[in-house]
Amino acid sequence: MTKGKGFNNAADTSSMIVERDGKVLYVERGRDPYTGMLALPGGYLDCGEETLERCAVRELGEETGIRAKEEDLALVCVHSDPDRDPRGHVIDHVYAVLRSEGDPEAGDDAAKVFWIALGDEPRLAFDHNKAMEKYKIWRKENVESN
Repeated sequence: MTKGKGFNNAADTSSMIVERDGKVLYVERGRDPYTGMLALPGGYLDCGEETLERCAVRELGEETGIRAKEEDLALVCVHSDPDRDPRGHVIDHVYAVLRSEGDPEAGDDAAKVFWIALGDEPRLAFDHNKAMEKYKIWRKENVESN
């Protein structure tokens, strides 16, 4: 065993991109950090209790009331910059929600929900603008080409 910093594991989150009719679902954050800013719906993995996909489905339901199944998620990208979240090192796994049901309604730590046209996204919390740029590339390669 080598000596060094030891293990101080990062936290994991799932964020979801729900697109319907050319619009993307965003939440207005009701808590710090970034209170009042728009973000993708998402939240922390319950470590030792669920998969990232289960976390994604749970968080989407808690924050927006939208229902999805784990098999209807596609991983778009992972962001792991240690400075991406002011609360500490958080690794975000961003999923496209391929099929979902329900009308959105703000819940949990989301103050409001908004549908905004793809490409018209405002400045988003965390690194969610980078996630949206990667989603647009992913979408062209995986959705528009089919």
